[in-house]
Amino acid sequence: MSTVVHADDPQRFDAEVLQANVPVVVDFWAAWCGPCRMIAPELEALAADRPDIKVVKVDVEANPQIAARFDIRGIPTVALFREGKLAAVSVGAKPRRALEVELGIAAAVRT
Repeated sequence: MSTVVHADDPQRFDAEVLQANVPVVVDFWAAWCGPCRMIAPELEALAADRPDIKVVKVDVEANPQIAARFDIRGIPTVALFREGKLAAVSVGAKPRRALEVELGIAAAVRT
């Protein structure tokens, strides 16, 4: 069982996301964002159920430089990073299954 990791500065983001040896789902969010709060439980469940994937949250208000680095223009934005590279992006609140399909992680380790 994994937990959600908070990347609270650029160095931690690089260590947790760009240097990870597993796919990383990054939730770009803000505390005032209602849709962000709606998908938070979905991402927590994903982290708990999928040990093959790391889930990281980035508060775009506390870390605007990270959001700008990846051209995040709207929240919630959920992004998939593989081998340190941005591989897929989903914008807007969606159910977990829709996020998994859109990010291309739905079929991974589902036996």
